[in-house]
Amino acid sequence: MISSDFAAASSSTSSFYGFCTYAAGIAGNVFAFVLFVSPMPTFKRIVRNKSTEQFSGLPYIYSLLNCLICMWYGLPWVSYGVILVATVNSIGAAFQLAYVSLFIRFADSAKRLRMSGLLIGVFSVFALIIYASLELCDHPTRQIFVGYLSVASLISMFASPLFIINLVIRTRSVEFMPFYLSLATFLMSISFFAYGMLLHDFFIYIPNGIGTVLGVVQLLLYAYYSKSVEESHLPLVASH
Repeated sequence: MISSDFAAASSSTSSFYGFCTYAAGIAGNVFAFVLFVSPMPTFKRIVRNKSTEQFSGLPYIYSLLNCLICMWYGLPWVSYGVILVATVNSIGAAFQLAYVSLFIRFADSAKRLRMSGLLIGVFSVFALIIYASLELCDHPTRQIFVGYLSVASLISMFASPLFIINLVIRTRSVEFMPFYLSLATFLMSISFFAYGMLLHDFFIYIPNGIGTVLGVVQLLLYAYYSKSVEESHLPLVASH
């Protein structure tokens, strides 16, 4: 009787654990989707004006490569049980490819040539990673190899929030750091941090832990500097 009660309790705990893991991964997918659609106003402007103007296509190239590497890490050929990493990054890769394609379509000839070359380079690097990981590594080594590549790729993506944080501190303005974008970044990072911790996956929780810290810093800066701006606009009370 005792053993059956223990087994039932253990099964219930395992089910709850699995539910929490799945919920964290789904939440990460949802918040990541918000980030993926955030460049849409920029590309609506590009399509409307039929010109890329002074916009740079490099962030979308870097994001595409990052999504492809992380998608590969999440697939069963590399890792077991982290399919939600593959789903979010496959969606992300589709969005980034669409953005890069639009950029190439409306860029001038010099930019078009450069971006086309970089796009070919991204797919060449990705194909090389797939070939090397499948042909030269057994499954455990493959997970480590691709895992470290995904961590390096994700950490390199932190250059953008670090630049924004530096800009906010220098200008003492949150004009270039939209609140909802910072919030979505924080929520996505903490969701995947929890997902990685629950799965005991170092390659998921380390980069997303760093992303969570940066997200907290952005939100604190937003709270501090937006409050400072509000106080600076308060009417002066004359003393008599």
